[in-house]
Amino acid sequence: MRTLRHRDPGVLGPVSGRGRWGAALLWVALLGVAAAAAAVAGVPATSAGTPASEAAGGQRALLLAGLKSADYAVKAAIITQMAGQDDPGTRAFLAQLLQENVYSRESDGRIFIARQIGQGYALLDAATGMAAGTVSEDDLNSDFDPIGINDQLRSLLQSVLARFDLSSPDASTRLAAVTTLLQAFNDSTGNAATAGVTALLRARLGVERDRAVRRALQTGLALAALGSGSAGQRLAAIERLGSSLNPDVYNRLVALTAPATEPDPRVRAAAGRAVREIDGWREFYGGVQTLIFGLGLGAVLVLAAIGLAITFGVMGVINMAHGELIMLGAYTAYVMQLLLPNHIGASVVLAVPAAFLVSGSCGVLIERSIVRFLHGRPLETLLATFGVSLVLQQLARDVFSPDNRPVSAPTWMTGSLQINDALSITYNRLVVLLLTLVVFAALLLIMKRTRLGLQVRAVSQNRAMARAMGVRSHWVDALAFGLGSGIAGIAGVALSQLTNVGPELGQSYIVDSFMVVVFGGVASLWGTLIGGMLIGVVNMILEPYAGAVLGKVLVLVGVILFIQRRPRGLFPQRGRAAEG
Repeated sequence: MRTLRHRDPGVLGPVSGRGRWGAALLWVALLGVAAAAAAVAGVPATSAGTPASEAAGGQRALLLAGLKSADYAVKAAIITQMAGQDDPGTRAFLAQLLQENVYSRESDGRIFIARQIGQGYALLDAATGMAAGTVSEDDLNSDFDPIGINDQLRSLLQSVLARFDLSSPDASTRLAAVTTLLQAFNDSTGNAATAGVTALLRARLGVERDRAVRRALQTGLALAALGSGSAGQRLAAIERLGSSLNPDVYNRLVALTAPATEPDPRVRAAAGRAVREIDGWREFYGGVQTLIFGLGLGAVLVLAAIGLAITFGVMGVINMAHGELIMLGAYTAYVMQLLLPNHIGASVVLAVPAAFLVSGSCGVLIERSIVRFLHGRPLETLLATFGVSLVLQQLARDVFSPDNRPVSAPTWMTGSLQINDALSITYNRLVVLLLTLVVFAALLLIMKRTRLGLQVRAVSQNRAMARAMGVRSHWVDALAFGLGSGIAGIAGVALSQLTNVGPELGQSYIVDSFMVVVFGGVASLWGTLIGGMLIGVVNMILEPYAGAVLGKVLVLVGVILFIQRRPRGLFPQRGRAAEG
């Protein structure tokens, strides 16, 4: 981070209040006269263009000259003056000013836009729009002064940029612009600024064709009616806004319930009813959001536990290395991004089968080299797989270091799906939920429609009878262990999009995975799915009231009490061996 010096003395002396704004208006008037004189006399062109664009560029150059030493009030007046110009470069300059990328050169006072490129900065002349070379970071700090802005100027710039964006051909850009302009109505007293915004929204409503943008424009006009007009007009506006979930609408209606803001008792009562109705809808959508978050958490638990349901259900093996198999899948996603740094989306997609192969192969190796010699000895199996988990953790530390490694999310997994102003679903959770359902469906198809699935079900129900019928139970054990381990690797890819990847990633999910398997029913895929979703939803419901840690403790206690009543879980295993 570079440290930038800021000099912002008032060029018109130490004025304040009305005097400050009067000086600002005088400054802009002088600049306007100078700009008109320049337009009459003819402004020499620095590049080819129309006379109108050259004159606009000259006016912008004169306005920019006042930014170097102007105080904040004068800067606000200059920004307002620039916003009224018909100059295509104005919006780009104001956007850079909002990002604080505008500087003045100490030697001659010229204004430049600085954009970082590598170790230096590319300069763009703000007056002409022409490239002006590059400078190093040290030269930028020593030879240039930043054009500083405060919070008031940031709000002004956001509003000005929104005015430009109202005419954008992109509907989402226009909708975002309207949303920004609606913030002007948070001031319940009403002023010239809100009157200007109202006129702007009304003019845009006459030509707007997009349905979502039209609704936002109508909301803005109704908000404007709340701050002006008769009591009847305000009552009609409240009726129009009574079911809106827009936060700006809610804030305005709350303000109208105070006698100091609204003198008419009928308007205050109507505003109070509207606020209560909106509170009811917000509470409802808050519950829906909690449910969706719970299903997202449940999807993660199901994806982490469904592989364990196969190995634990078929072989009766308590695999304490299951968390480390999840970790291997997460590191596979990290390595894929190292191999494909310019194709993040493709690397995440390719990491799913790659993680299945890596973790599945590791699972087959563990079963063939250790677990198969410990059948019928659960304590020794638990200790052996716990030792394997420690070995895999140390191997990850030696290869990738103990530090967490971030895995970038592709663009189609960033952001959220906005249902309305009170409900949104993050894309990464939605993708994980869909991945869980796809993996579950594929696994269910394998278990019900393939020869391997038939043999796995036979061994899980009655191993001795399956062997008597010619089923090679040892190979079934190896393939089932590999299948469960491969699904754990897929779970690791999903978790890499939700959290950082580290050697101890799997330890956070091993206990929850066993809890989901036992609660749903050993070797029951449907039990794992429903049990994981139930645990995730209950956990999210309890978390706001009991906290994250105590919420998990309460869930664990609830599962223990449930197992006391139903030892075989929600969907108990079928078969003679299970019944015996």
